[in-house]
Amino acid sequence: MTAQGSSHPGLSRRNFTMALGAALVAVPLAACGGEKKKPSGGGGSGDGNGAITFGFAQVGSESGWRTANTTSIKESAKKAGITLKFSDAQQKQENQIAAIRSFITQKVDVIGFSPVVESGWDTVLKEARDAKIPVILTDRAVDSADDSLYVTFIGSDFVEEGRRAGKWLVEDTKEDGPFNIVVLEGTTGSAPANDRKKGFAEIVGKDKRFRFIASQTGDFTRAKGKEVMESFLKSHKDIDVLFAHNDDMAIGAIQAIEEAGKKPGEDIRIVSIDGIKEAFQAMADGKINTVVECNPLIGPQVMDLVKKVAAGESVDKRIEAEEGVFTQDQAEAELPNRKY
Repeated sequence: MTAQGSSHPGLSRRNFTMALGAALVAVPLAACGGEKKKPSGGGGSGDGNGAITFGFAQVGSESGWRTANTTSIKESAKKAGITLKFSDAQQKQENQIAAIRSFITQKVDVIGFSPVVESGWDTVLKEARDAKIPVILTDRAVDSADDSLYVTFIGSDFVEEGRRAGKWLVEDTKEDGPFNIVVLEGTTGSAPANDRKKGFAEIVGKDKRFRFIASQTGDFTRAKGKEVMESFLKSHKDIDVLFAHNDDMAIGAIQAIEEAGKKPGEDIRIVSIDGIKEAFQAMADGKINTVVECNPLIGPQVMDLVKKVAAGESVDKRIEAEEGVFTQDQAEAELPNRKY
């Protein structure tokens, strides 16, 4: 006995078999077509909730600038709906390398970091590339012959910052000279220390009125800046100019200069880099002569890049922040606008 309305039972079974086969083939096709393949990410939302997961290894908290940069990164990630895994390297390269390897193990979607120093990153960056996790450099660059190890860099042109500091000094000194310069350098081997030194010397070195009499690292910290400036003052009685690679070292140096009975900004011209609020106050008080800005508030731009990179979109290899140069006559008016 056959089912009602089926006068050819063999044909019905054949049609059923064909339909079932087509359905089975359609299932995997639909699964492949319905799931967007991530072109460059590693683990695919390491937090498990579908959000982009961004692992960020910060240098540390050595200065007011760095604190503002960290705050910008954290607040911007939250606002963008990005899950942030944050690590503070405490200014040690081995800590950053360990953090990056941890991010790889956790299968984050994108890794970002501000390198403590320029060299020594190829091995761990190759590990990230092998895991198909794209890397974004923020604030500081790396010294590597293989620029495929990172997708993009976002930050400042440190060489140009040094040049701007040098140009101000050359233009501000109308006297015949000579002018004796001491330099408070940033962390040895770091990109901003290397590049700011290079840019400043490029401009000032062309002018025979200037000579460098001492240069030493202050490690970008206020305490070390004060300590090294005390040493400079004891060894050299004829310092005319201080070039500090960041504001925190300059502020530490001001304390040492005042304790030595000299007037910062008058007896010793001071030019520094960053643009923190305390430096603007020091300018308004006549203690710093000029500040070259280095903008730490790049969090929104970083998160925009994270989204694009995670989606496999192409981005520029280098993205620079807009920055200016400020002098004493601008400090008081600009002070209320400083956000860090």
